[in-house]
Amino acid sequence: MFNSKAPSLNELPSSRQLLRSTVIALIVAIVLLVTVVMPSEYAIDPTGAGRMLGLTQMGEIKQQLAEEAAAEVAAPVTQAREVVQPVAQPTPEVPVSEAVSPAVLVAPSEPEVAGLKHEMSIDLAPGQGAEIKLEMIKGAKVNYAWTANGGQVNYDTHGDPYNAPRDFYHGYGKGRFTPEDSGVLEAAFDGKHGWFWRNRTDKPVTVTLRTQGDYIAIKRVI
Repeated sequence: MFNSKAPSLNELPSSRQLLRSTVIALIVAIVLLVTVVMPSEYAIDPTGAGRMLGLTQMGEIKQQLAEEAAAEVAAPVTQAREVVQPVAQPTPEVPVSEAVSPAVLVAPSEPEVAGLKHEMSIDLAPGQGAEIKLEMIKGAKVNYAWTANGGQVNYDTHGDPYNAPRDFYHGYGKGRFTPEDSGVLEAAFDGKHGWFWRNRTDKPVTVTLRTQGDYIAIKRVI
């Protein structure tokens, strides 16, 4: 067992040294608050350093999502026009030769359907949001393309597993004032995956979504 030697009075920091350390720590905290915390959390960037570091953009997205969530709770959802156009699979024609008796003709088998294919359109008034989800199993892929038909919308592509916790979030991509987007959506887990759009312009916007691939169902949820 070791006995530590108590420091002498000369080894202890003086009141002036303690005050100086406190002032330095306070200055550092204020600098971090102004250059890091305020831009990244509240999109407030008085010095401009946050935008140079990419933190202000992060704060703007957080504030936007918070405003959209509050608007969804406060305002009722207006029913918008929804058009679903499932694509029918054509049956191939079989030519009948005069030399072949109709009795020996065999009806063609039904062609295999490579997934599902839909087109949906939603009208968004200024400030209105809407969401469409695909029910998919893990690893399933869907080709998609959506357009704001000459307008611009904010969007958030994300997914929710079955029985997801309240605060669960898994994002695939998001953007602001975007006219269109396309690509391949691959499900990271069993559940529902899709797009949320909000019209932040002062004019009505029509969003048209086209999907084709391996999904179970498609539904507008907001």
